[in-house]
Amino acid sequence: MTASTQQVGFQTDVAIVGAGPVGTLLAILLGQKGKKVTLIERWTTHYPLPRAVTFDHEIARILATLGINAESDDAISYHDELYYWKNRDGENIQIVDWQSQSASGWRVRYWFNQPELEKRLLAIAADLPTVTILRGWSGEALEQDADGVTLTLRRTPEEVGLDGETRTIRAKFVAGTDGANSFVRDALEIENEDKGYFFDWLILDMIPQFDYVAAHPNQPAQWQLCDPKRPTTVVPGGPGPVVGGPVRRRWEFMVLPHECAEDLQKPEEAWKLMEPWGLTPENSELERAAVYRFQARWAKEWNKGRCLIGGDAAHLMPPFAGEGMCAGVRDALAMAWRLNGILEGKFPMEVLDSYSSERMEHAKHYIDFSQMLGQIICINDEAEAAARDAQMKAELEERDNTPVPTDICQLGQGIWDQNSAHAGELSVQGVVESAGYRDRFDQVVGQGWVLIGYENDPAAALSTVQAEQLAGLDGMTVTLLPEGAGTDVVDVEGTFKTWLDAIDARYVLIRPDFYVALVAKTPGELREKFSKIMTLLKVDAPEKLAAE
Repeated sequence: MTASTQQVGFQTDVAIVGAGPVGTLLAILLGQKGKKVTLIERWTTHYPLPRAVTFDHEIARILATLGINAESDDAISYHDELYYWKNRDGENIQIVDWQSQSASGWRVRYWFNQPELEKRLLAIAADLPTVTILRGWSGEALEQDADGVTLTLRRTPEEVGLDGETRTIRAKFVAGTDGANSFVRDALEIENEDKGYFFDWLILDMIPQFDYVAAHPNQPAQWQLCDPKRPTTVVPGGPGPVVGGPVRRRWEFMVLPHECAEDLQKPEEAWKLMEPWGLTPENSELERAAVYRFQARWAKEWNKGRCLIGGDAAHLMPPFAGEGMCAGVRDALAMAWRLNGILEGKFPMEVLDSYSSERMEHAKHYIDFSQMLGQIICINDEAEAAARDAQMKAELEERDNTPVPTDICQLGQGIWDQNSAHAGELSVQGVVESAGYRDRFDQVVGQGWVLIGYENDPAAALSTVQAEQLAGLDGMTVTLLPEGAGTDVVDVEGTFKTWLDAIDARYVLIRPDFYVALVAKTPGELREKFSKIMTLLKVDAPEKLAAE
C-alpha cells in the first residue's frame, strides 16, 4: 500500500468485498442509513447449497431488526432440546445448553437454510437505493491513503470467461468479508494467529423423505457421537425445500488418518457412511457432500487505516459450538454502527480501533470454546477415548448433569464501562408495551443508543451537554415502568426490573449492537459514567471530528 494514490472523486462510501451473509448484512445496515455502498462478489450466481446451519439468540435479535422473525420464518426452525455429547455406549459425557431462552429474549439456538436466508438478505440489500451489487468481480489490488481507498477489481475469469477486464473503485472505506482466503486481509499484509488445530471432516447434508427425529426417538435432535472409530456430528439442517415437508439433517464424519478426503466425499462413499443411520438413496436426498478442514485461527489486526475485515477473513473456528457465522454477523453490526457514525461526522476514525479490540477478544472466546469441544470429540485412539469418557462422566456427575452455558461472553476492551455490571455483555431484553403495541423491547422501542431509566426519567438525570451529546448520536431515552404504574413503556413481564434489581441499578445505556455500555444506580453515577463513554467515543472533542 502507498500514500501516493492520485485523488479522484469517491464513487462509494464503503466498498465491501464478499457478499456472503456478513458482507450483505453490513451493506444493509449501511444502506439503511443512506450510505453509498458497493457490494462486490466474485461469483456471478448465488451459491445454492448449505454451509452454516445454525445461529444463536444474538443473531436472531439482529435479524429481527430486518423483519426476519426466527420464531416463525419458513427458512428457520428450532428444537427445545439440549445438545448432548455421548460416548460409543450412549452415555452422556457432556451437555451443552441449547434449550433455554436467553436473557436477550430469544431462544439460545436456531437452525436455518443458508441459501434461503442469504437470498432474503440479498433482496433486502438490492431494494436499498444506495446499495450497488457487483457480481463476477474479484479484488486485484488495494491502495489506501489518508482520505480513502482505491480498489482495483478484475472480472472473475472462471465465472465469465473474460480475463483482463478491470475496473477501479474509489471508496472512503473498504470492508473485507471475503472469507478464509481473504484478498483484503492479504492486501493489508495482516498475519494470522494460528492455534495449529487442523482436522478434516466430511459434511453430508441430507433431506430424508420422512421425519427422522420421530423415527429415532432414542436419539437427540442435536448431538455428538464421540466414538473413536468414527467421531460423528448429527444435527438439524434447517427446514426442507417444501414448507411443512421433510426437514434437512446434517451428518459430519471425521476423516480418519488413513483415509483419502477426496475419495470419501464421493456419493457412493457418502451413502456407505449413511447406511447405518437408515438413510439410503431410496428414502433420502444427498444435497451436498464436502470435506472441510476445521481450524482455529484469527487475524492479528481487524482494522488498518480505512480498511476492516470481518467474518472468516478475520477468524476461523471449529463448528462444534455453532458460532462461526454468528461471530461474523456480530462483526457486521459492530462495523456498521462505527462506519455509519464516522461517515456522519459523529465519531473520529480512531473509533475503528475499538472494533478490533472488542471483537477480537469476543471471537477468541468462542474459538477457545469451540476448540475445547473439538478436543473432546476428535479422538480416534481407543485408550485416549476411554480416559476421556471416564474423566468427563465424573465431571458431569459432579456438577449434577448441569449443562454448560454458551450465551454469556464479554467484549474485549473498548467502548464500555469496565466498572459496570454486565457492561460489555449483551443486554437483557424483555417484552414491553407502548401505545397498545406489545412485543420485545427492540421491536417496540427501536435500535441505537438507548438510555433506559427504570421508574426514573433518564433524560432528567443527564446534564444539558450530555443530553445534547446523546441527541447528536441520534440516541433516545426511555422511561420503563412496571405493569400498572403508567402508560409510557411498560415492563410487561418484569424482566428489566428483575435484571436491574439483581445488579442494583436503575439506569442502563445500550449501544446500537445491543451491548451494555454502562449501568448506574443514581443520576450522579449515570452522569459520571456517561461522560466516560462519550470520551471513549471521542464525541467530547468536536475539533477532532471537524478535522476528519
